[in-house]
Amino acid sequence: MSALSIGRLAADNGCKVQTIRYYEDIGLLPPPARSEGNQRRYTQAHTRRLRFILHSRELGFSIADIRQLLAMADQPQQPCTEVDELARAHLGTVRRRIARLQAMEQELERMLGHCPHGEVRECRVIDVLADHALCATEHGAAVE
Repeated sequence: MSALSIGRLAADNGCKVQTIRYYEDIGLLPPPARSEGNQRRYTQAHTRRLRFILHSRELGFSIADIRQLLAMADQPQQPCTEVDELARAHLGTVRRRIARLQAMEQELERMLGHCPHGEVRECRVIDVLADHALCATEHGAAVE
Protein backbone atom coordinates (compact mmCIF):
# COMPACT_ATOMS: atom_id res chain seq x y z
CA MET A 1 0.00 0.00 0.00
CA SER A 2 1.39 3.38 -0.95
CA ALA A 3 1.21 6.45 1.23
CA LEU A 4 -2.20 8.09 1.46
CA SER A 5 -3.23 11.72 1.37
CA ILE A 6 -5.21 13.05 4.31
CA GLY A 7 -8.35 13.17 2.15
CA ARG A 8 -7.97 9.54 1.11
CA LEU A 9 -7.26 8.43 4.70
CA ALA A 10 -10.37 10.28 5.89
CA ALA A 11 -12.56 8.84 3.11
CA ASP A 12 -11.27 5.29 3.63
CA ASN A 13 -12.06 5.46 7.35
CA GLY A 14 -15.32 7.38 7.35
CA CYS A 15 -14.09 10.43 9.20
CA LYS A 16 -13.39 14.06 8.39
CA VAL A 17 -10.05 15.56 7.47
CA GLN A 18 -10.44 17.90 10.47
CA THR A 19 -10.74 14.86 12.75
CA ILE A 20 -7.39 13.52 11.56
CA ARG A 21 -5.75 16.92 12.00
CA TYR A 22 -7.21 17.16 15.50
CA TYR A 23 -5.83 13.74 16.47
CA GLU A 24 -2.43 14.85 15.16
CA ASP A 25 -2.62 18.17 17.03
CA ILE A 26 -3.34 16.46 20.37
CA GLY A 27 -0.68 13.79 19.80
CA LEU A 28 -2.86 10.69 19.36
CA LEU A 29 -1.78 10.31 15.75
CA PRO A 30 1.91 10.89 14.97
CA PRO A 31 2.66 13.49 12.33
CA PRO A 32 3.14 11.90 8.91
CA ALA A 33 5.94 12.48 6.47
CA ARG A 34 5.39 15.25 3.94
CA SER A 35 5.63 15.11 0.17
CA GLU A 36 7.76 17.55 -1.82
CA GLY A 37 4.58 19.60 -2.18
CA ASN A 38 4.24 19.58 1.64
CA GLN A 39 1.21 17.26 1.61
CA ARG A 40 0.78 14.81 4.45
CA ARG A 41 1.52 11.20 3.44
CA TYR A 42 0.04 8.52 5.71
CA THR A 43 1.29 4.95 6.06
CA GLN A 44 -0.40 1.69 7.03
CA ALA A 45 0.73 2.32 10.61
CA HIS A 46 -1.20 5.61 10.59
CA THR A 47 -4.25 3.82 9.20
CA ARG A 48 -4.12 1.16 11.93
CA ARG A 49 -3.70 3.75 14.66
CA LEU A 50 -6.51 5.95 13.28
CA ARG A 51 -8.83 2.93 13.15
CA PHE A 52 -7.94 2.12 16.77
CA ILE A 53 -8.75 5.70 17.80
CA LEU A 54 -12.01 5.83 15.83
CA HIS A 55 -13.17 2.47 17.17
CA SER A 56 -12.31 3.53 20.71
CA ARG A 57 -14.33 6.73 20.25
CA GLU A 58 -17.28 4.71 18.87
CA LEU A 59 -17.19 2.69 22.09
CA GLY A 60 -17.26 5.92 24.09
CA PHE A 61 -13.71 6.01 25.44
CA SER A 62 -12.48 9.49 26.30
CA ILE A 63 -9.46 11.06 24.65
CA ALA A 64 -7.53 10.57 27.91
CA ASP A 65 -8.47 6.89 27.99
CA ILE A 66 -7.47 6.46 24.35
CA ARG A 67 -4.13 8.11 25.06
CA GLN A 68 -3.55 5.55 27.84
CA LEU A 69 -4.74 2.64 25.68
CA LEU A 70 -2.42 3.66 22.85
CA ALA A 71 0.52 3.92 25.24
CA MET A 72 -0.26 0.43 26.52
CA ALA A 73 -0.75 -0.92 22.99
CA ASP A 74 2.70 0.42 22.12
CA GLN A 75 4.15 -1.92 24.80
CA PRO A 76 2.75 -5.32 23.74
CA GLN A 77 5.03 -7.28 26.10
CA GLN A 78 3.40 -5.74 29.21
CA PRO A 79 0.58 -7.50 31.10
CA CYS A 80 -2.89 -6.30 30.13
CA THR A 81 -4.08 -5.71 33.71
CA GLU A 82 -4.23 -1.93 33.29
CA VAL A 83 -6.04 -2.26 29.95
CA ASP A 84 -8.62 -4.54 31.58
CA GLU A 85 -9.07 -2.12 34.51
CA LEU A 86 -9.57 0.82 32.19
CA ALA A 87 -12.08 -1.11 30.05
CA ARG A 88 -13.89 -2.38 33.16
CA ALA A 89 -14.18 1.17 34.53
CA HIS A 90 -15.54 2.37 31.19
CA LEU A 91 -18.06 -0.48 31.16
CA GLY A 92 -19.28 0.69 34.57
CA THR A 93 -19.72 4.21 33.21
CA VAL A 94 -21.65 2.88 30.21
CA ARG A 95 -23.91 0.81 32.46
CA ARG A 96 -24.68 3.82 34.66
CA ARG A 97 -25.45 5.89 31.57
CA ILE A 98 -27.77 3.16 30.27
CA ALA A 99 -29.58 3.02 33.62
CA ARG A 100 -30.15 6.80 33.51
CA LEU A 101 -31.37 6.59 29.91
CA GLN A 102 -33.78 3.79 30.86
CA ALA A 103 -35.11 5.91 33.74
CA MET A 104 -35.57 8.81 31.32
CA GLU A 105 -37.41 6.52 28.90
CA GLN A 106 -39.73 5.32 31.68
CA GLU A 107 -40.44 8.87 32.78
CA LEU A 108 -41.23 10.01 29.24
CA GLU A 109 -43.53 7.02 28.72
CA ARG A 110 -45.25 7.78 32.03
CA MET A 111 -45.71 11.46 31.14
CA LEU A 112 -47.18 10.59 27.76
CA GLY A 113 -49.41 7.90 29.27
CA HIS A 114 -50.96 10.43 31.64
CA CYS A 115 -51.50 13.15 29.06
CA PRO A 116 -55.19 13.57 28.11
CA HIS A 117 -54.14 14.89 24.67
CA GLY A 118 -56.50 17.83 25.05
CA GLU A 119 -55.38 21.40 25.45
CA VAL A 120 -51.91 22.46 26.55
CA ARG A 121 -53.28 23.85 29.84
CA GLU A 122 -54.12 20.26 30.92
CA CYS A 123 -51.07 18.61 29.35
CA ARG A 124 -49.28 16.28 31.77
CA VAL A 125 -46.02 16.60 29.84
CA ILE A 126 -45.95 20.36 30.45
CA ASP A 127 -46.89 19.88 34.12
CA VAL A 128 -44.12 17.36 34.77
CA LEU A 129 -41.51 19.38 32.90
CA ALA A 130 -42.44 22.40 35.01
CA ASP A 131 -42.25 20.48 38.32
CA HIS A 132 -39.54 17.84 38.70
CA ALA A 133 -41.24 16.65 41.91
CA LEU A 134 -43.96 15.12 39.70
CA CYS A 135 -41.44 12.70 38.19
CA ALA A 136 -41.73 9.10 39.33
CA THR A 137 -38.07 8.27 38.70
CA GLU A 138 -34.73 9.90 39.42
CA HIS A 139 -33.40 10.13 35.90
CA GLY A 140 -30.75 12.86 36.10
CA ALA A 141 -28.59 13.83 33.17
CA ALA A 142 -27.78 11.18 30.60
CA VAL A 143 -24.23 12.34 29.95
CA GLU A 144 -21.15 12.54 32.10
